[in-house]
Amino acid sequence: MLAITHFVFFPDMDVYAPQAWQPHERPTLPGSPSTPHHPTAKRIAFLLVGFIVAITGGLGNALVSVNLPYLQGSLGVYSAEIQWLPAAYVMANVSMNLLLVKFRQQYGLRLFTELFLVLYAVATVAHLFVHGLGSAIAVRAAHGMSGAALTTLGLYYTLQAFPAEHRLKGAVLGIGFSQLAVPMARLFSSELMEIAEWRGLYFFELGLALVSLACVLFLKLPPGDRIKAFEKMDFVTFGLFAPGVALLSAVLALGRTVWWLESRWLGYSLVGAIVLITAALAVEHNRARPLLNTRWLTNANIARLALSVLLIRVVQSEASGTVGFLQALGLNNDQMLTLWWIVMFGALAGMVVSALTITPARIPGQLIISLALMALGAYLDSDATNLTRPADLYVSQFLLGFGGALFVGPTFISGFGAVIAAPNNLISFSVMFSITQTLGSLLGTALTGTFQVWREKYHSSILVEHLTQLDPQVAARIQSGGLASLGGVATREANILAYNDVFLAITVLALLTMAWLLARYLWTLCVVCQPKAAHNAQTGMANVSLNNSGSR
Repeated sequence: MLAITHFVFFPDMDVYAPQAWQPHERPTLPGSPSTPHHPTAKRIAFLLVGFIVAITGGLGNALVSVNLPYLQGSLGVYSAEIQWLPAAYVMANVSMNLLLVKFRQQYGLRLFTELFLVLYAVATVAHLFVHGLGSAIAVRAAHGMSGAALTTLGLYYTLQAFPAEHRLKGAVLGIGFSQLAVPMARLFSSELMEIAEWRGLYFFELGLALVSLACVLFLKLPPGDRIKAFEKMDFVTFGLFAPGVALLSAVLALGRTVWWLESRWLGYSLVGAIVLITAALAVEHNRARPLLNTRWLTNANIARLALSVLLIRVVQSEASGTVGFLQALGLNNDQMLTLWWIVMFGALAGMVVSALTITPARIPGQLIISLALMALGAYLDSDATNLTRPADLYVSQFLLGFGGALFVGPTFISGFGAVIAAPNNLISFSVMFSITQTLGSLLGTALTGTFQVWREKYHSSILVEHLTQLDPQVAARIQSGGLASLGGVATREANILAYNDVFLAITVLALLTMAWLLARYLWTLCVVCQPKAAHNAQTGMANVSLNNSGSR
């Protein structure tokens, strides 16, 4: 505690000098806070602030993402243009993770967060007075940058609420809070729109940013070790990596809307993304102290972790398919509120169960169970009809929410264990986790949306082939409502069949991913057990020899 007191009251001291920590206070890594003992009331305060900060990091973007059709109308833009809003958030969020780790190692995480929370608030205020697509994109980019810091900050605040023996539980909760953003946004975003149309969303977002800023200023994290981290080549890598990720995000966000093979700029953007990201990785591969450790990222265990998270993110895109299906039936968000409450309860339950049962040995089992639950939920949705209503989806969506929240914490912990063993790979892990989570979400939505459009065209062609006026039912429909009515019914049925195909494809993907993880887990057990069996056999033979020699 003497070192902390000296740090606080003598700010002119060398902030990069090593500090003398008590064993229980020592920060896990440079740039992370120390972990002194706190009274119970202060631990509760840290938990509340952790929740507020983590939710602020994702809820603003979720409010926009679930209301894109309404924002499109209020901003007066085309459907392709409105897709730039989620793309801008992902562009800024993924890129900023490249610099965030070193920034907090050299200057402290709180300073970074305060700077970008102020930027986020200022951009939101400006958007309230400058009503246009450009200002909306700027707000989303500012939110993406601050969100990169808020996710980590929320985790650190939550960890302060738990003693050392329960810190794994705190990590699961700190990471899991962000999973509540989307169902929470669906619960009350309609009411915000009713208050002041699109401005209601931005007033709420501004309030979140200001509340988080007040919490961070009022309840400060304990100090940690700081080191001189930045190098000149870091900014060369950032200058290549950031525009590459931006181009890739634009392709994934807008490809389904403008269609992949019909817009030439998509191809140019994809080529540019490949060239820029490859150049950034080439620079990092040949550095002595890289931002991105390409050799570590291509390690078999880390590559498998990244692929599994990416696949699970695609599976989680079933939720957006459910929304699209219900909207195709003509339902609006107000008619789905009970469904979103159930999804929220499922996510909370999954997060709590994961936190209560988490141990390093149980991580593979939790991942396999989460995939099994999500596969079951998607399969239950795959036989929907035009008579399906939100009440018919309660069980399936609870399973999907539960399974989705169950996998996030164990995934993060399984990768972070490798980082603690090699702290220099913290930036590599942060970028990898951000890409698989944030960019993976865009990828999942793009894949499922594209598959749905393709299957809708297929089913439409089949249905139209069987529509003939020789059929009494077809003739009666034309006579009562006209060709337009018949075409609308055919389109609706084709969409329903296409969404069923999407749900079934997600079921298959979840099962294949589960089978892969299970096979890998069983193989690992066999590899571990074989040396033990050989050792036991050798020990047994030695004992037999000793016994025989003793009897002689």
